[in-house]
Amino acid sequence: MSATSVRLIEGGSLVDQAVHAVRTHIRTNDMKVGDTLPSEGHFATELGVSRPVLREAFGALAALRLIDVGNGRRARVAAIDGSVMATSLDHAVATAQISMVQIWDVRRTLELRTAELAAIDRTDEEARTIIGLAEAMEAAGSDIDALTRHDIAFHQAIAQAGRNMLFLQIIRSFAPMMVHAVPAAWATRTTARQRAAVLAHHHALARTIADRDPKAATAAMNTHFVASIGDLFARRESDN
Repeated sequence: MSATSVRLIEGGSLVDQAVHAVRTHIRTNDMKVGDTLPSEGHFATELGVSRPVLREAFGALAALRLIDVGNGRRARVAAIDGSVMATSLDHAVATAQISMVQIWDVRRTLELRTAELAAIDRTDEEARTIIGLAEAMEAAGSDIDALTRHDIAFHQAIAQAGRNMLFLQIIRSFAPMMVHAVPAAWATRTTARQRAAVLAHHHALARTIADRDPKAATAAMNTHFVASIGDLFARRESDN
């Protein structure tokens, strides 16, 4: 089956043990994204468990986005995916374990760094994309759904340009919450001047990244978040 055989460990259900065994197989065999795993049946034989146990284990691994499964083909090692973290964070906010202000505080800490890195490492195409998304936000006008989509994509594009995959996945994990938070923040901006100021922050940030000015990009991102957090506080106070 492989250079390294798998075995069950003590403790936990058979499914949990099978999940651990498959993860161990991936790690000890130095498998990479896209590599094909042995079949469920092969693992079942190696581990001495039934195929339904392995089917459930593979399903759990797929739900965690650790493997890709599909009809008619063998499972493959999956690429990193922030959706599991996104689900966990969204649940934490929905159940009042974490507040949106806390989320925004963490985002601010991370995104000051992603802006700095983007200004250092971005490609010309990425700079054009970031500028284009800032322009798309302005062009969205009163279409809050389009504006929200472009705003989310804007921040993810900056993280992408920073060349740190972990930052990108964490920023992506905030997307479900931004779908609700961005419109809530925009609802507090009742005048054309307020909305223009927010759009100007995005344009300024995009320009600093295009200009390869990491200090200015960090400062521009900080200005953006100070205003955004202030808008969220204003929304919370109006709802109370």
